[in-house]
Amino acid sequence: MKIIKKFKLLFIYVLAVFIAFNFIGNTALADESELYVGGIPAGFTIQTQGAYVIGLSDVITDDYIESPAKNADIRVGDIIVKIGDLQIDGAKSIAKALTSANGEPVEVTVKRDGMEIKKFVAPKKDKTGAYKLGLLLRDDLNGIGTITYFKADGEFAALGHPVLNDNGVKMDVSGGEAYLCSIIGLNKGERGKAGELKGVFIDDVKIGKITANKDSGLYGMADKTYDYKKLKKMTVAEATMGKATIYTCIDGVTPKEYGIDIVKVDKGNKENKNLVISVTDSELLKATNGILQGMSGSPIIQNDHIVGAVTHVFIGDPSRGYGISIYNMI
Repeated sequence: MKIIKKFKLLFIYVLAVFIAFNFIGNTALADESELYVGGIPAGFTIQTQGAYVIGLSDVITDDYIESPAKNADIRVGDIIVKIGDLQIDGAKSIAKALTSANGEPVEVTVKRDGMEIKKFVAPKKDKTGAYKLGLLLRDDLNGIGTITYFKADGEFAALGHPVLNDNGVKMDVSGGEAYLCSIIGLNKGERGKAGELKGVFIDDVKIGKITANKDSGLYGMADKTYDYKKLKKMTVAEATMGKATIYTCIDGVTPKEYGIDIVKVDKGNKENKNLVISVTDSELLKATNGILQGMSGSPIIQNDHIVGAVTHVFIGDPSRGYGISIYNMI
């Protein structure tokens, strides 16, 4: 009798573990879910946090020529994040802060090499009557890339790598928009020089809003007018060495499937260069010589699973490049 009780208890325990295992397993699959596969060319307008200094200029007043920013050791590559207590999100907010100061010296907070530095700058009134610091600024960024996937709730991911500033530092993004892009031309890749796609934004086809710029790509939420659920669904999987394809677009708006080989897999690469790929498709090689700027984010498909996305081209060999694991993106 005791043996039977022990057996029953053991059976119940094993059954409970089995049920729990299956529940956890099903939950994991539900979390990963199926992704709507992209390959869609997109035009991005990205709003940055702060105003990027791309140059210094002189302010021409009635009496002299001077660069207040240069005198205060503000440098190209700095990001103006605050003037006084006002958060800066572009040139217009800087003009507003200087007008409010009415010519008095202002405390300018800049971000440089990841650190915030405070400078005191005395604005000068130019011949138009406006107060200036002597800065050339860049507010928003525009560029072309590729949407990798959509989740069921409309979240999308693109590029597979972060958007960087001119110094190679990941940019702080406060928002932005993604639009369908029509590819109208390209420059072929060459040894020592990356090629690129050329396209135009289709302003009346909004894909969605940009919400984050991460190490693993550009992320956003689909616009309610964009029907991403018409796209093909695929489950995610780990990449293995061997034959695969990429979905990408080199003409118009419709992606095509092109053959590649995955020649190396490195799951633990800290720069998200998890895959080395080689383009084998004769049509794509003839048209582009391989991978072009603008293809970043093109989904990599293997055995009817989405396993990653194209991220970089080898400068010395445009037929080869890197990819990121899909698990690192999601």
